[in-house]
Amino acid sequence: MRKLIVVNIMSLDGYFEGPGGNVMALPMDESFDRTNLEHIRNADTVLLGGTSYGMFSAFWPNVEHDPTSSTTNREFSKRYNAIDKVVVSDHAELPPADHAWANNTRIVARSDVYEAIAQLKRQPGGDIVVFASRILWNDLLIHGLVDELHLVIGATTLGAGTPIFIGDHPALRRVETRTFEDSDNILTRYVPIDAAN
Repeated sequence: MRKLIVVNIMSLDGYFEGPGGNVMALPMDESFDRTNLEHIRNADTVLLGGTSYGMFSAFWPNVEHDPTSSTTNREFSKRYNAIDKVVVSDHAELPPADHAWANNTRIVARSDVYEAIAQLKRQPGGDIVVFASRILWNDLLIHGLVDELHLVIGATTLGAGTPIFIGDHPALRRVETRTFEDSDNILTRYVPIDAAN
């Protein structure tokens, strides 16, 4: 069975973004970019909520050909453009025909999400990875569909903003902690307790 892996960055005090939805308040440095690239290399599907899809589909497709972007982000963009995308939303629309994601994006209605994700996990293939999409993955975690959480804990406190966790989610077990030579961020990998047994 394929794994559904959530990859997010958070502050030391537990925020997904700063006040006013400011994600740039988090230290998204080269270590974070390399972590995202590592995960998308091991995946063959990206799962997105509607808001993240709207932001990412406007930003990432052109990074592949942007000489001012880092090598890591250009490779990430190239892989993102090629990989299958599944968007969970009742309002999102498929990209236009000339968009880089036009031929590998599908939209799943919120009412169908649990069965659609369970079916996706039963199919052969690589990992299913979730970037950002906080509301979606919290819901899937509560419903037992997330296999691992890979959280980059940024070396900053925000004091206010959007908490990364919502709802009555299961207890988690830490199975890995990784540090980076060039960053004060750390990567922590968790599995839900039920999945760990």
